[in-house]
Amino acid sequence: MQATTDRPIDRWFASYSADHRDDTNQWIHVFAVPAILWSVIALLWCIPGGTIFKPGIWAALAMFGAWRFYQRASRHLGFGMLSVFLLMGAATYGLHQALGTRGLLIAAVSVFVVAWIAQFVGHSRLFEGRKPSFLTDLRYLLIGPAWVLAKLYRRLGWSY
Repeated sequence: MQATTDRPIDRWFASYSADHRDDTNQWIHVFAVPAILWSVIALLWCIPGGTIFKPGIWAALAMFGAWRFYQRASRHLGFGMLSVFLLMGAATYGLHQALGTRGLLIAAVSVFVVAWIAQFVGHSRLFEGRKPSFLTDLRYLLIGPAWVLAKLYRRLGWSY
């Protein structure tokens, strides 16, 4: 079921989609955007919480803030992004346990760099030929993950 276009999230998606028309660039985003999202969570996980807070507190706070943004934009996307955050948070916790802070930091920086290179290749003249949306408005950094999730919802026949 297609959502109506009078909601702010629909306007965000329409604008974001205008910068992502090339099929190859869209496929790059389907993989790179979640990779970047995870790497940011992992990078935040690596920031020390001091003596009061456990590792991951900054990641948890950022995920909560982003989740509130998604929940206000669309209840269905909010629940979906909550699931994404819980899975990524659990994966990050497990990797932190296995690799330690230094290992997690190296993995997160590596994924971050490779995924952003892929994003810029997708936006290059070779494929899209348009600048990334976030260069116009930083809020598009939050729209990207929801846009990818909404693509999945549409493929499954779900509304967002």
